[in-house]
Amino acid sequence: QRFRRCSPGAGAGAGVFGCSCCCCCCPCVRPSVLMSAQRPGRRGRSGSGSRGRVRLVYRSLQSAQDYLESGDHGTAFAHYLLLLNLAPELKEIIRESFQNTLFKWAEELNSLSRIQDIFDCYEQALELYPNNEVIWNSMGEHLFSMGFRDEAAGYFHKAIKLNPDCADARENFYRVANWLVERWHFLMLNDKKRNIAYQRAIQKAVQSGCMSVLDIGTGTGILSMFSKKAGACQVYACELSKTMYELACEVVASNEMASEIKILHMKSLDVEIPKDLSSRVSLVVTETVDAGLFGEGIVESLIHAWKYLLLPPKPAGHEGPTEGFGRVIPLHAVVFGMAVECKDIRRHHRVCITDVGGIHVNEAITWYSPVNSKLCNGDAAEPYTTERMRQVPGGYTPLTDHFHAMTIDFNSPQDLEELTDRKPCRLCLPVIKEGMLDAIVAWFVLQLDDETSLSTGPDEETCWEQAVYPIQGVLGQTVKCGDTLVVDVSCKNSYLVFHSIAVLTQENRKEIKTNTASDHLACEAELCNALANLQTTSDPGMTLQCMLESSEIARLNNTHYNDHFKAALSSVLSSLMPMDNGTHFSQIGDDRNRDMNCENTNFHNSSDPTLDTLYLLDVSEGFSMLPLIAAKLAPIKVFSSLEKTQQQATLSTLAESNNISKDQLEFWHNYLDDDSTLLQRPQSGKLWSVIILDSIETCGLIRQGLVEKAALARCLLRPEGRLLPQCITIYGMLIDSEALQQESAVQGKEPTLGFNIAPFINQFKVIYYYYVVNIIHISVSFLQ
Repeated sequence: QRFRRCSPGAGAGAGVFGCSCCCCCCPCVRPSVLMSAQRPGRRGRSGSGSRGRVRLVYRSLQSAQDYLESGDHGTAFAHYLLLLNLAPELKEIIRESFQNTLFKWAEELNSLSRIQDIFDCYEQALELYPNNEVIWNSMGEHLFSMGFRDEAAGYFHKAIKLNPDCADARENFYRVANWLVERWHFLMLNDKKRNIAYQRAIQKAVQSGCMSVLDIGTGTGILSMFSKKAGACQVYACELSKTMYELACEVVASNEMASEIKILHMKSLDVEIPKDLSSRVSLVVTETVDAGLFGEGIVESLIHAWKYLLLPPKPAGHEGPTEGFGRVIPLHAVVFGMAVECKDIRRHHRVCITDVGGIHVNEAITWYSPVNSKLCNGDAAEPYTTERMRQVPGGYTPLTDHFHAMTIDFNSPQDLEELTDRKPCRLCLPVIKEGMLDAIVAWFVLQLDDETSLSTGPDEETCWEQAVYPIQGVLGQTVKCGDTLVVDVSCKNSYLVFHSIAVLTQENRKEIKTNTASDHLACEAELCNALANLQTTSDPGMTLQCMLESSEIARLNNTHYNDHFKAALSSVLSSLMPMDNGTHFSQIGDDRNRDMNCENTNFHNSSDPTLDTLYLLDVSEGFSMLPLIAAKLAPIKVFSSLEKTQQQATLSTLAESNNISKDQLEFWHNYLDDDSTLLQRPQSGKLWSVIILDSIETCGLIRQGLVEKAALARCLLRPEGRLLPQCITIYGMLIDSEALQQESAVQGKEPTLGFNIAPFINQFKVIYYYYVVNIIHISVSFLQ
């Protein structure tokens, strides 16, 4: 649904034969036309044989058109294949009809999950039309929808090569490029300081005798090329991503090193000796680290490398030659952190308000985002999110000093293997400034060798973001100078985790010291150990749990958004429910809500024959309180489009606690046979009074298919019914941003130290960005 199919080349109203007739049954295709379409210079046959061929071709064409018109696209496609095999000279004449038949038949096959048949049909089509960018683009769409992103990109890229003006294929390619080549590749390659540091460390290692190198997670191959340029005899590189593997091959070839660097399309965990490497290597170089250090699997890959791919490590205290020993760049890493107050992090990860558009938020509900350091919840993908803290809107305030959290030695196989089994390290951190405890922010220093290091800290001019561990639940509170923050640090499930966070206040410290007779609690660390769970989140078994995406939490916290929607709903509903006695309709609604709660009145069984029930449908993406806001304003029937059972239970609980009758709120998906079609009539013979369309994505984009949805929604409204929002006004301005350029494309050979990488990776640059407010920029025009 997010991809665009190339439009047919012919102008509107033109038939496939250049006439004004319908494509499906064009009467202009006569035997004489077919005769004239034969290839020039083709050997003649007997007159009867030629006429017989023409009749057969004409009957095949007529059959294809008849089946297409009747909606039998599979049979029509088969007849077109027969026709084109009989008369390939007709390819251009029937091209558009063939394309349309292929697309419709592929959609039917997709609905039946006949995936292999789709591939077969497109393979046959591309054999007949190898230079047709529309078919290449369409096949890419199907591949992407099935999850084959690398393959889809190849088809989109082929369509662009065939026709650089194919706007739909280009847009599709830009969309998929975000998945194939993540944006941080551009920032890292533009980070000259980082590139120089790695080049210096690799050169020093090779010159000390490390002549065989394995680059794990090679990306564009830049570390491999550093190794070869330094003089390494054997250089291997492995890359799992098909797109990045092919990109690395192109880059290495362009820099005339294709015969000197062996690139493997596989995970390092699958590399074997002597199948892939001739022997164990003396140096592994890698930067398979994320903002949380361990998130890209560096620990697992290095444990495997030390066991199966690397020469043994140099023994401690050995001062002789390094020949015969293995080593890793980076040498080790040191993790740092600090506690911060940050309004922007808070509004995305903690529901901070008690009223949403007039709906009281029940304390019995525990809200949380997918970013969960406990890692015990199946919904939690990672225990942290990432931010470039020096650019976060509104800034941040440190509440503790920077603290040392952990050191990991990548050149010690024992240290790596023991990492996940280590007991959590408990830290007691003095609070240095009063503020709201919103998150723990973590970063690290990569020590590449004894002399060279890279810091990812928030104060550094670096391509790196920092790991952010939001504080969720009731622990979000104000801390004061003199309080102590208790934090456990560990590596769990290959992630750096800050957990068991507790706050020890001065009052609690005095109370414990007064009531504790044992001397062994005099030590602050032991005291903190006793109080570690003093102030943590409440027992999850006592409350209803509701997980929301960070964008959904931010919308709940957006009082401006909710209050304006409440005002709009109030205006719309008052116009649909006029009051003759001057009483405001919301007062009537409140009274009726109370009556319904007492008498369990049902709208459909109302004894008032003049009552015409109003129906409201909210098709917002994600969690939305708008149905409850509307039901609180007036006695109407509201339908929510929430699908998740957990979120439905949350909305029902909020309705009950806000005295909204159970009869007023229903979940629209429970009534649908086909979940893909939300916009349907509420009942036979009924139409909607209000339909709320979720028009704008949180990143600022207008949602795909909005115009089509609005057109359909209008057909399902009562004559006096309303769509919300009523209209959208789009504003824009011109900006100048060096940071945006750094994220968009590699800026020539200079940042990559002379290696030719930019032309290849810049094929994957995108033409638009989200959340530009987070990027340093200068406005060069007025808001328009």
